[in-house]
Amino acid sequence: MNEKVERCLEQHVHPELLAHVKLDMPDVEDLYDLAELFKVFGDSTRIRILYVLFESEMCVCDIAALLNVSQSAISHQLRVLKQARLVRNRRDGKTVYYFLADDHVRAIIGQGMDHIKE
Repeated sequence: MNEKVERCLEQHVHPELLAHVKLDMPDVEDLYDLAELFKVFGDSTRIRILYVLFESEMCVCDIAALLNVSQSAISHQLRVLKQARLVRNRRDGKTVYYFLADDHVRAIIGQGMDHIKE
């Protein structure tokens, strides 16, 4: 893929456009947080865990068995997903079940999948 990137042939700034876009730009801190969120989606094991949790809440043992990954690796990735507020958990006796935090997670993954399938 050797596509050329278009460049401005003459330097002409559009102040009205810049002012309009600048008004709608989120704070730098919010954009940083958004970039960090997308980094969490950059790991295939975490994506696989999220897809598993689309179907049902599950404990670490079940997720590990289903994905053929060690329980410690699953626990680590669930900790990352929980810190990013993508999954939550509930305790039932001695067992902890994990589930998607909200419908935003489902929408992000679904739209990403739609995008790559186009």
